[in-house]
Amino acid sequence: MQSAVILFPGSNRERDAVLALEKATGKKPIMVWHGDSELPKCDLIVIPGGFSYGDYLRTGAMAAHSPIMREVANAAKKGMRVLGICNGFQILCETRMLPGVLLRNAHLKFVCRSVTLRVENVETDFTRAYKPGQEIKVIVAHGDGNYFASNDTLKELEDERRIAFRYADNPNGSIRDIAGIFNKAKNVLGLMPHPEDAVEALHGSTDGAGLFASLAKVA
Repeated sequence: MQSAVILFPGSNRERDAVLALEKATGKKPIMVWHGDSELPKCDLIVIPGGFSYGDYLRTGAMAAHSPIMREVANAAKKGMRVLGICNGFQILCETRMLPGVLLRNAHLKFVCRSVTLRVENVETDFTRAYKPGQEIKVIVAHGDGNYFASNDTLKELEDERRIAFRYADNPNGSIRDIAGIFNKAKNVLGLMPHPEDAVEALHGSTDGAGLFASLAKVA
């Protein structure tokens, strides 16, 4: 599987994503600059965490208008798998590739710690390596991770099984403990926690490796 990682001014988790992808697939990802107007030939696009454009205006708001994001949106409409992590999730919401918004954490403080997630849907390209209801340990590191959506959107997410992960110990006030969601076609996933930082035992958990293993298997 060939993956591509989008790099914005202010990204800071791209190296973590590259290492996790290379470990799972055996192939080095292609780095793509936000100002590029073409995507390389690939099977997966990853938008990593960080503080794109310094989080000016709103988190992800400026990055959503980068030239490369038009190509990412077009590729997703054609079935390309897209993974947005933390700031990547915020960017996907700002581009309307995913519904809802990420607000300031309910306690108005930056949070960086281990959390427990429950896997809600294992019948997707991102989650097939997990078991139904499996609990996994990963890290969160964000100040704007409080997911919010309208009641109609929440009903749609629930009915269509588009909630990917829920917090068992909600660190930010996200509505219905939502930690990650899919688009309608389930080829786009956005989540606030960092699975790429849970692929090495020395880091305290390898539970995030299941996400990348799932993607590698369906390439």
